[in-house]
Amino acid sequence: MNRWKRCTCLLGLLIVLAGCSQEQPQTTESIEPAPEKDTEMNTESEFQLAVQSEPYGTTADGQEITQFLLSNEKGVSVNIINYGAIVTAVYVPDREGKTENVTLGFNTLAEYEKKGPYFGAICGRYANRIAEGKFTLDGKEYQLAQNNPPSHLHGGEQGFDKKVWAAESFSDPDEVGVRLSYVSPDGEEGYPGKLTLKVVYSLNNENEFKIDYTATSDQATPINVTNHCYWNLAGKENILDHELILNCNRYLPVSEVAIPTGELAIVKDTPMDFTTAHKIGERIEQVEGGYDHCWVINPLEKQPAFCARVKDPQSGRVMEIFTTEPGVQFYTGNFLDGTEASGGYQKHGGFCLETQHFPDSPNQPEFPNTILKPGKVYEQTTVHKFSVE
Repeated sequence: MNRWKRCTCLLGLLIVLAGCSQEQPQTTESIEPAPEKDTEMNTESEFQLAVQSEPYGTTADGQEITQFLLSNEKGVSVNIINYGAIVTAVYVPDREGKTENVTLGFNTLAEYEKKGPYFGAICGRYANRIAEGKFTLDGKEYQLAQNNPPSHLHGGEQGFDKKVWAAESFSDPDEVGVRLSYVSPDGEEGYPGKLTLKVVYSLNNENEFKIDYTATSDQATPINVTNHCYWNLAGKENILDHELILNCNRYLPVSEVAIPTGELAIVKDTPMDFTTAHKIGERIEQVEGGYDHCWVINPLEKQPAFCARVKDPQSGRVMEIFTTEPGVQFYTGNFLDGTEASGGYQKHGGFCLETQHFPDSPNQPEFPNTILKPGKVYEQTTVHKFSVE
């Protein structure tokens, strides 16, 4: 009986050992994906949250210009120069991981110094148009340059896009960026008051490219500052197949010289309705000259508020815009003509979504106020968030 028990126990032990030998290959299979995980981590480690700088060139009057390169862990990068506070390039991966520059721009500083389409620049002191270059403030009439006859456009002949800005980079645990500042003297381009403007460009690992603006003035002055990036999420050809959503139920109709009439028109049942997604080129022929209008952003409690969403179906790239501003100028590159002055880009080679206050507000008191007074601070924020689908 004892011998039987010993045999039974021995048999059981052999069965257990055999079972363990059969299960062992399963354990080996469960750890095989580990090298793939390491490979993926190595791929991610090719990118890091960082900011670098390099010489970009020398202006015609001998000032040295620096380019700052912001990058994140997701493969997004942004290049900025301190001439005009210009965004010279934004690189974004597509759904396959291929990176393209999704902004329009020139290749050299000399080209940026010439009169051009404001590629990537900070525009001001007053972005967009002021009718006949005139406004009255505190009982005094001011005459500005009519550099887009008969109107004043983007701050005049030598706006902020043609200035050399002071600049310094910064690197925080959650973002990297560049702080730029420019002091516009009293009377510059006809504007009253010494204006001190600061612009901060930053990039984080959530693929958010943010622009923060602050300004103060020692006299009352109009101010309306924006960034004039031209976007093409495909990185090539034109933007007519891009799909656009605007969080805007109204827009500003304009006169024959692109000055708002004062009406806040409803977009419903018109080619201006982008409350649901439409291809940019779907109805563009119904708008004389193409899109170049200011839309009124629907107010939202959360700030910055959702403004726009653009998708390039071919690459899968998506850009969402959030802003504290009341309006957005949607422009479809109607005046790009393939010439050297247009950087070689063809008509509709890029689009702009310029977050801002309304055009000609100094002459249209029913529009949101754009007068900055001494002791007050002008502040605004715009965020561009990139993703893929």
